[in-house]
Amino acid sequence: MTTNWRNQKVIILGAARQGLALARYLARHGATVIINDRRPSDALQDEMETLAKFNVAWAVGGHDPKILVGANIVFVSGGVPLNNPIVVAAREQGLPILNDTQAFMDAVPCKTIGLTGSAGKTTTTTLLGRIAQTGSTGKYGRVWIGGNIGDPLINYVDEMQASDLAILEISSFQSELMSSSPDLAAILNITPNHLDRHGTMENYSAAKAQVLLHQTASGIAILGRDDPGAWELQNQIRGKLLSFGISPLPEKANGGYIQGEQFFIRQDGQTIELPIADVIELRGEHNRLNALAACTIAHAAGFSPSAMREGIKGFRGVPHRLEFVRTWRGAQWYNDSIATAPERTLAAIRSFSGPLILMLGGRDKDLPWEDLAKLVHQRVDHVVLFGEAAPKIETALGARTPGSRPYSQVRVPALKDAVLAASRLAQPGFIVLLSPGGTSYDEFKDFEERGERFKQWVLEFSETLR
Repeated sequence: MTTNWRNQKVIILGAARQGLALARYLARHGATVIINDRRPSDALQDEMETLAKFNVAWAVGGHDPKILVGANIVFVSGGVPLNNPIVVAAREQGLPILNDTQAFMDAVPCKTIGLTGSAGKTTTTTLLGRIAQTGSTGKYGRVWIGGNIGDPLINYVDEMQASDLAILEISSFQSELMSSSPDLAAILNITPNHLDRHGTMENYSAAKAQVLLHQTASGIAILGRDDPGAWELQNQIRGKLLSFGISPLPEKANGGYIQGEQFFIRQDGQTIELPIADVIELRGEHNRLNALAACTIAHAAGFSPSAMREGIKGFRGVPHRLEFVRTWRGAQWYNDSIATAPERTLAAIRSFSGPLILMLGGRDKDLPWEDLAKLVHQRVDHVVLFGEAAPKIETALGARTPGSRPYSQVRVPALKDAVLAASRLAQPGFIVLLSPGGTSYDEFKDFEERGERFKQWVLEFSETLR
């Protein structure tokens, strides 16, 4: 794809973080940019102000395909579905349809690492970034970390040098339009998620697989071998393969594994011990796997075991991911707002061994709840349901059996009501866990806002609250 944007007319769908970053980049490089957003102009004043000094026009309040007249290319932000009328019309007209991730990949001058997966990718990306920043001296110039986490890296591509390293977290919304792949591409896992957007697991898996399909023989792919969805993509690898997992590493294969409490990497018959077991502070077996994934990718990028140890040491987690909020009346409250799919909630529940009060709800993504329902009946003492998805989850949970878990189940309209309901159930020794399993969009703009509000309400508890 072109990297010469001068005199190109481009349409950007969506005025959120990705769209605004891309608009700045393209306008700086001489493109004529039109941003389309369904929101009216009075709801976009802040966004318009940030782009006031750039050659950017706005088409707001709907999605009228007439804005395609004279356009050369259409860019789609992550939150915009591909059945959007402008996208449909652009395809009919044969216009290229890309996103900010692909624009970045076309322009980036340095080595790239891309991580995707249904769960754990932000924690793994953050750990990898810490390892890289610790161990980059003499190996790389600057280390850049972004994408679906933090800032879109298109904001910084003009500053990057050939000696640098760019680490991207990539969502399925971003990968589905990619036509080039990172030098190192990792797929941690593929479990049901975003089926409201992708329709089927086959489509969802195909979107994830794009990070592999455009590698060359010099590329390196890292797959989670314990996850069937990721592991079955072996036949789509174009370059070298490393894997990671708790299960034994196949004979003669390269990758990471855990033996007892110790972590190892095998590379071409050589076993390398990773000195990280005693510095992992994150809860849960899934986070041990995230640490192993980060180390396996770091190894593929040339980082040492000592850099891995230093990068992992002191890391207590990413906000909204099993984040400890406070102890109130002897109960520990945790914020796991990032859990926007039942699979994430399963992992969260398994991270605790004590009595559990679980808040479930939000907006459903057309995902199955049956496996989570089984675990709730085995492990959760009290359930508080909230939001749009509450009736569907209630159906999946089925009829309660007196004297069996969950010992109580209540349904309330909204998250704040759920927090108050949980506060009435909390007792010393209990874990109170917000791990919704649904998205935040029925009440909040994103999972971060939901998590922040949850923390705010919990921190406001007084000793007199009941």
